[in-house]
Amino acid sequence: MRARAAGRAVCALLVGLAGPAMAQRAEPEVVPPAVDAPAAGGIVVLDTDRLFTESLFGQTLATALQTETEALIEENRRIEAELTAEEQSLTQRRAEMTPTAFRNEADAFDARVQQIRRERDAKERALQQEAAAGREQFLAAIGPTLGQVMMARGAAVILDRRTVFLSTGAVDVTDTAIAAVDAAIGDGSTLRTPGAAEFDGAPEPEASPAQDR
Repeated sequence: MRARAAGRAVCALLVGLAGPAMAQRAEPEVVPPAVDAPAAGGIVVLDTDRLFTESLFGQTLATALQTETEALIEENRRIEAELTAEEQSLTQRRAEMTPTAFRNEADAFDARVQQIRRERDAKERALQQEAAAGREQFLAAIGPTLGQVMMARGAAVILDRRTVFLSTGAVDVTDTAIAAVDAAIGDGSTLRTPGAAEFDGAPEPEASPAQDR
């Protein structure tokens, strides 16, 4: 009964954080740091933003996305300079061209600019999707580890700190969770593919309607 209750609590937390998560799993045999103080009322609190951004996985993802973003910005600047030079050249040659020739070349230039703009927008959206997918992969992988942290504190529920009006530091398990998650999945390079075995002894989050969609 207790394991099922713990599983439902972790599942509820993950669904509230990110909706449907990708079915990624982490490596086995991780033991979260022992915590002496029991959870008050069977509830612990977790700062989910800190958990992600201060974990090795989150920091590695942020670094990779920053590198890709800077490369995209540099590429945009180069393309913008090329288009500006081409536009200036067309303007300078206008006096030597027939109206029809100028209009045809100007139309072709405008069409190419619009196409390039669509491609730039698509690359920016791809970066955003990569960030969202990385967070979903993270959330899918840490369920068993959070379950272990929760059970080690004798808790049945983990609440997101953003939903808590007032609490004491004694029920905050963020630091413990970060250490446990880092030990479990590291920077994410060792995550298993869907269908891999779960952590031994960790409660398995039950399927929810949000995850089934």
